[in-house]
Amino acid sequence: MAAYADDLALAHLLADTADSISMARFRALDLHVEAKPDLTPVSDADTAVEKAIRGTLSRARPRDGVIGEEFGMSTPPAGQGNRHWVIDPIDGTKNFIRGVPVWGTLIALMEGERPVAGLVSAPALGRRWWGAVGHGAFAGRHQRAAAKISVSAVRKIGDASFCYASLPSWEETGRLDPMLGIMRDAWRSRAYGDFYGYMLLAEGALDIMVEPELSLWDVAALIPIVTEAGGAFTDLGGQRAPGDGSAIATNGHLHEEILGRLARGKA
Repeated sequence: MAAYADDLALAHLLADTADSISMARFRALDLHVEAKPDLTPVSDADTAVEKAIRGTLSRARPRDGVIGEEFGMSTPPAGQGNRHWVIDPIDGTKNFIRGVPVWGTLIALMEGERPVAGLVSAPALGRRWWGAVGHGAFAGRHQRAAAKISVSAVRKIGDASFCYASLPSWEETGRLDPMLGIMRDAWRSRAYGDFYGYMLLAEGALDIMVEPELSLWDVAALIPIVTEAGGAFTDLGGQRAPGDGSAIATNGHLHEEILGRLARGKA
């Protein structure tokens, strides 16, 4: 725990700043939204949050690199080390710009290729989740009002709550049929999307969350939270996430079955 206590404390401070900026712009009548080259939206809140986080990190962690969704990778002013922070200033921007409260700031610390600490702050929901290697996973409004969280003990697909992002993305990967099969076999299926499904998994509120296409900033913060809560997190090839940019997260008991069913569906 001692290795990452200061980093988690810093992540909370970064999230405090992010929350104050993003909430001031949420449902603002003058919110400015543009389309990025990949045709995904970006708001002035996205860029303002990432700039503020980068500014604090440059002072507090001058030897750590930063990778962010809006401004890419930056070289640390004090020289490159083994650590870098990964920032998604607003995960769920489409929700944010439409006034849906399910969005959040994702902050991760990586050592080499391994995410070792992560925090998700969803201020419109009044909730945060965080975890670090050897520390456990927690949720609450802030560090002083937190409870330890853990995944469910469900062991059968027929008893499981199954969560996913959009079905068209699974069709594009040639895996729509096995997805539909899992949905038919599961006790319940819902498409919560973005960070939220993974956090509900970490809390034990659902049992499986899958996505076929992700960027590093979409997933890095989620991995330590899910795994420290007792869950399993790999890509579609079974490699330890972040892997190839896909994700299968489960309570662990269901992981091999879900992985096998989705892997067989590849065209």
